[in-house]
Amino acid sequence: MSHRSPWQSGTALFTTLTLVAGASAPLVVQAPVQAQTRMAQSLMTFSDVSTNYWAKGFIQELAERQVLTGFPDGSFRPDEPVTRAQFAAMLKQAFNRNPVRNAVNFSDVPSDYWAAPAIRDAYSRNFMSGYPENTFRPGEYIPRAQVLVALANGLGYTPANSVGNTLQAFSDATSIPDWARNSVAAATEKKIVVNYPNAQFLNPSRPATRAEVAAFIYQALVSAGDATALNSPYVVGQAAVQIPMGTAIPTRYDQAEKIYLSMEEPDPVPVTLAIDRNIVSSTGKVLIPAGSEVSGEFRVTPNRGARFFAKDLMFTDGTSVPMNATSQLITQTEEVRRGANVLELLAGAALGAGAAAGVAAVTGDRAVATEEVLGGGAVGTLLATFLGRNRVTLIAIDPNTDLDLALDSPLALR
Repeated sequence: MSHRSPWQSGTALFTTLTLVAGASAPLVVQAPVQAQTRMAQSLMTFSDVSTNYWAKGFIQELAERQVLTGFPDGSFRPDEPVTRAQFAAMLKQAFNRNPVRNAVNFSDVPSDYWAAPAIRDAYSRNFMSGYPENTFRPGEYIPRAQVLVALANGLGYTPANSVGNTLQAFSDATSIPDWARNSVAAATEKKIVVNYPNAQFLNPSRPATRAEVAAFIYQALVSAGDATALNSPYVVGQAAVQIPMGTAIPTRYDQAEKIYLSMEEPDPVPVTLAIDRNIVSSTGKVLIPAGSEVSGEFRVTPNRGARFFAKDLMFTDGTSVPMNATSQLITQTEEVRRGANVLELLAGAALGAGAAAGVAAVTGDRAVATEEVLGGGAVGTLLATFLGRNRVTLIAIDPNTDLDLALDSPLALR
């Protein structure tokens, strides 16, 4: 019998932009309500799991369920390999299944061994088995294929389709051991398999890391209906959701009250925006959580304006997908003259390197050139471009009104 934590059955209301995934459809803005305050307060962090770490979402979810824990120094050690005993302990915490066979006492697992109860539990519930001569090998690192076999067996999954066809998802399918092929195929059909950095390579014989085991176990919980699927491009077979071209994506930029670019900005200006509201499907599934980030750049156009071009969308769980979206063309300008009060003019503003050089050259206030600017430290080399001028015209970007994006091509999410 599967186990569902009480908090999983609750529903949360969010400020959302509703759309029909995979097809062009009218958009409806729902009324704003409570944000994810309770969830934000409960987030668990580890010193060695960065915000953009590929498995952060899986690790975080299982840590909150106390399936996985960190170390006293605040680390998680995501790339550390997992032993068979450690994996048995994780299974005991993650799944509440009825025994299907009698437990056995393995010759290499003393009764007082720290993981003995978990090992007996994993065996009796058909997640794990022993080796010849009644051994379990508790300290042996567990291969990735063995993790998947354990999850498929313990959850009673068998392949519904041709094993050979299913395993074609992997470029290294020929390296899957014969004894594991059926179970790996079943796990693949249930979307339990997570391959980083390339979803096409299973690496079945490599020892599984703590991050990989977290991903496998979490996906197994999703398959059993005990967890909500996370957006990850590394889940094999996860159906893509397509947000239609033309969809408006509300964004914000919190680091400045205004952004100034020069008409002669020599290079694209890199900027990272934040998604302002949850983007959800017509069924209420959050496709892009608020707070996800869009990395891209401002480019000055020949028609004396600027536009933001999105490159990548990074979800709050650290995964990312390419994104092709742009802002409106921004043509609002402001003029800076010699003798202007620079501190008053630029209070709360961010500048491109060209804008900073132009202001410094025209006003004579070289301190502007030493300030942190968007796009790096090329201010000094650009000063000569503006020397001798009495004024400089800057493109003025208001982050509150100018930076909502429109998709220039469908956005495929996994």
